[in-house]
Amino acid sequence: MSKVSPDKPVPDFELAATNGRTIKLSALKGHNVVLYFYPKDATSGCTLEAVAFSNFQLKFKRLNTVVLGVSRDSLKSHENFRRKHALKFDLLSDESEKVCKLFSVMKMKSMYGRKYRGIERSTFLIDTDGVLRAEWRKVAVKGHVDEVLMAIKILN
Repeated sequence: MSKVSPDKPVPDFELAATNGRTIKLSALKGHNVVLYFYPKDATSGCTLEAVAFSNFQLKFKRLNTVVLGVSRDSLKSHENFRRKHALKFDLLSDESEKVCKLFSVMKMKSMYGRKYRGIERSTFLIDTDGVLRAEWRKVAVKGHVDEVLMAIKILN
C-alpha cells in the first residue's frame, strides 16, 4: 500500500472502531474526514486533544465532516477513554500500525533519554471525494481544532 500525499486520493483502509463498529474510509465518501493520530489514550495531551475535537463535534457535523481518532491502543482502552470523557466520535484501533504506516506517523521519539517508536501527533483532512487536502504534523494541541475547522470552511 502506497503512502498518502497531498492532493491525491487516500488508499482505502478499514479499522476496528469503538461502539462495535468497523470503519472503512470508502464508506465515508460524501463526507469530509478529519483523521487525527495521537500517541496514547488517557495521557494529558491526548485527552486535551480528544476533548477539544469532541467539544466542537456539532460544528464538524454542520460542515459535513466526520472526526475519527486513531492510535495503537486496543479497542478496550479506546472504549474506556471514550466513555470516561464522553467523546462524541469514534476511535479507531490500529494495533498493527497498518494505517499509521500509510500516513507515515510512526517516528522515533525520546523521553527521559530513552528512544522508542511512537505516533507523532498528526491530523489529516480528507475531502468528500477521498482526496487528502491538508495535513498537520507535530501538532501542538492548543488551538489545533480551530485550525482544522478553518481549513474545512475554506475547503467547503
